[in-house]
Amino acid sequence: MTSTATSSHDIRLQVSPERPALDDSLHIRLLGVPAGARVTIRARSLDRHGVWWASRAEFVVPSGGVLDLTSTAPVDGSYTGVDPMGLVWSMTRETGSNADEVTTADALSPVPLLLTAERGGQPVACHRVDRLRLPSGVRRTDVRTQGLAGILFTPQDGPCPGVLLLGGSEGGLHEDDAALLAGHGFTVLALAYFGTAGVPARLVRIPVEYFGTALRYLASHEQVRGQGLGVVGASFGGQAALLAGAMFPEVAAVVSLAGSGVVTQGIDGDTANGDFLHIMDTEVAPWTWRDTPLPFIANPATPAVRRQVDAGEPVVMRAAFAHGMQDTQRLAAATIPVERIRGAVLLISAGDDQQWPCAALSDIALRRLTDHQHPFFHQHLRNPAAGHGICVPPFRPTTETIVPGPGIRLALGGTPAETATAQHAAWTATIAFLTAHLRT
Repeated sequence: MTSTATSSHDIRLQVSPERPALDDSLHIRLLGVPAGARVTIRARSLDRHGVWWASRAEFVVPSGGVLDLTSTAPVDGSYTGVDPMGLVWSMTRETGSNADEVTTADALSPVPLLLTAERGGQPVACHRVDRLRLPSGVRRTDVRTQGLAGILFTPQDGPCPGVLLLGGSEGGLHEDDAALLAGHGFTVLALAYFGTAGVPARLVRIPVEYFGTALRYLASHEQVRGQGLGVVGASFGGQAALLAGAMFPEVAAVVSLAGSGVVTQGIDGDTANGDFLHIMDTEVAPWTWRDTPLPFIANPATPAVRRQVDAGEPVVMRAAFAHGMQDTQRLAAATIPVERIRGAVLLISAGDDQQWPCAALSDIALRRLTDHQHPFFHQHLRNPAAGHGICVPPFRPTTETIVPGPGIRLALGGTPAETATAQHAAWTATIAFLTAHLRT
């Protein structure tokens, strides 16, 4: 059973859809409580690491005895304003949580959401819904051919337009993002280019031709239809997406999410457990083309970054990239020739991104497209108050704006509310863009 509910007398929680994908907005209602009553709704959810997250919101029941979270704002709690998914993005980690109540089997297991309504401090209704990381009807297939390390997600009503999905500087695969995108009618290849089995351990001298191999694999697949492919990348993957689009004519649509129109320094180290200052101060090319390293800008650890490391403070990497952009000669050489992309380009940025200045880096790509009178659609969507957390699909907790890095803590920027809003806007815009520009 995907959805279960219990209630006291005629009071009940109602949630739709019954089998939602993780990126589906939920319609949550509490029925049967007298108008004017004060009720609290608590939410708990378990992540893939066995950690519980929780939130709460207190409401005054409107006239009619129906509390609808799509139209009623809480009077107290973990979020403010009318927001149907406020209970989800405002969750914070529970101290000492464990996985005793519910367990996750793998990276694509459903995400349990447990809702409890309370009145006078006593539970009066509860409901569980399993939110699907792998949407209904989407099939997962390992891809280990032609030197590729990826996972292909295909909708049951295929063939569909093909999309290559690239993750960022954390490396590895973004299976759940690709699976959710496939749920919207695309055949999606989540491709690893470093940091997992079958690909280099470090983001150093990765052949751009590798992306061409993946695109040709997609173009020839029986579950792919249409005259062009899409490439979607987030963070460092947004840079890679623009680069792949510029190099390969199969690409008809590119989405660069919190990405860069400039090639930036590679990563000579373990992004989880390596030496952070070594990574920052070691200039290595992330990409090669025909065995020749592509020009890049450096991001050396500035005095402010070193002070943050020494003090154990959250590190703001943005300043290091901004420093590297001051070398105008290197910047010009490292700028990606996005005008060569034979299709539409969507740039999405976060103005308060503390990882890197993705708005400025995306503006460089936009100016180049404009200056060269790029004949295809191109647009830069800006989210001024959001942080680097916009890089993933929506409707997950956004309350942690500081995350672990290699021996340090990294600042993401943005407020939880602004980042949650921007996540949803970016995801919606990406799906609409791909739908419009991948010709079938």
